[in-house]
Amino acid sequence: MRTCSARYCARDLSLCAVIVLVGMLASCAGTIDMIDVVPEPVTSPVPTVAALASTAPAVPAFQQKGTASWYGKELHGRRTASGELFDMNGQSAAHRTLPLGSMIRVTNLNNNRNIIVRVNDRGPFIKSRVIDLSYAAARELGFAAEGTAQVLIERLDELPGTMPFTVHAAQYVEEENARLLKERLSAKFEVISIIPGETNIGVLYHVEVGVYPTEEKAELVAGRVAQEGLEPVVIRKDQ
Repeated sequence: MRTCSARYCARDLSLCAVIVLVGMLASCAGTIDMIDVVPEPVTSPVPTVAALASTAPAVPAFQQKGTASWYGKELHGRRTASGELFDMNGQSAAHRTLPLGSMIRVTNLNNNRNIIVRVNDRGPFIKSRVIDLSYAAARELGFAAEGTAQVLIERLDELPGTMPFTVHAAQYVEEENARLLKERLSAKFEVISIIPGETNIGVLYHVEVGVYPTEEKAELVAGRVAQEGLEPVVIRKDQ
């Protein structure tokens, strides 16, 4: 077996160390080169409220004036029509017919303050009101203490609305009252549904009449329902 002197062994070891070191440096250089050529991921910027407002059309496709109200603790943490949890301290809105996800500007006509919010729920179910805002949104607009305000609603985007419409006839705390109304309306209308809605103060039973492909058709039926002594409203049916 071949042996070597201490000097030559040391020389061989030094040579091996140099070779290993050079190899490591080359490997690292190669790794650096590979990292340098990996493209960074491309992410689409999320539009800000300011950007959305600046790109909104001069004359919005949808404008509506009427009374706004707000809701808070009774539904805080409950599912909205969009499936999201309602946050009374966030800024959101409930509208009867605008597609869920619509971005709207709401202006308080009493003080000219305005905010931009997203529609994520359905309501209000009171005919004299056109929109329900979260508590935080109402506070921002300056009418949380008063409870209601006259507002202008302007839609800032153009989301498609493909869901049909229904007529909300009434809502009750007692399920039996909802059933009695269903029986009465069934004599004149084909499809009557009772939809329970969970709140933090109990269940409300909503009575709905029919499913219609257009808002205009639903409005005609709502006129007939009103002849029964009710105050129906047309809502977009999201499920």
